[in-house]
Amino acid sequence: MDDVACKISTAEWLVMKVLWQESPLTASNVVARLRADSSWSPKTVQTLMGRLVKKGALGVDKDSATLRQFYPLVSQEDCMREETKSFLHKVYGDSLHLMLTNFVKSEYLSLQEVKDLRNLLDARLT
Repeated sequence: MDDVACKISTAEWLVMKVLWQESPLTASNVVARLRADSSWSPKTVQTLMGRLVKKGALGVDKDSATLRQFYPLVSQEDCMREETKSFLHKVYGDSLHLMLTNFVKSEYLSLQEVKDLRNLLDARLT
């Protein structure tokens, strides 16, 4: 996986999420699926998709006679991992301990989420 392919903007993430859920799709199909989350014009979506192709995040099937089909070249998991590393570096100075401490102390974790985290940490110790 190319790290550059996963350095994508928030708007580009929305496009990628559509294509991670279902692909290949035409630009028109992507526009239709984004209508609920954005009021972007078809031209805006096409511009975002063009940027993603240039970054190597999207591929395009040019063999189609009339409509170009787009598909992801990078997995959602790889991009999530890269975004997490970037966030960790930018916000927490590469300290995973500080980040985890902040999230664990947060009131946003449910009891089940805390139990799941404990199980993950316990498994790491064995």
